[in-house]
Amino acid sequence: MNTTVTSRHFKAHHTLVKYAEDAVGKFGHYYDGVIRCEVILRYEKSRKSVKIAEVIASVYRTRLKAEEQTEDFEKSIDGAVGKVIVQLKKYKAKLRAKDRQKVRTVREKA
Repeated sequence: MNTTVTSRHFKAHHTLVKYAEDAVGKFGHYYDGVIRCEVILRYEKSRKSVKIAEVIASVYRTRLKAEEQTEDFEKSIDGAVGKVIVQLKKYKAKLRAKDRQKVRTVREKA
């Protein structure tokens, strides 16, 4: 899985980049088919220094996207990663349901 961490309007510290890469690395526990993952970190000074983390995971034919806003980048990353994990579980369940339906139709024809 290729992981890209982008920081907009500021320079992210290497520990924050490492934290984001480790958090996104958890996706392998839930689904092996994650091709690419992007983490976009933003900082909005105008709204009481809100830190925003956006996580985009590319899987076969689909992009799963989540965004979280908090006062800390680590909390934002964890929240967005949690939302994408929920989407991954749902995506994997749909794939399994489709595979079961295909197996049933093949067995009925035989």
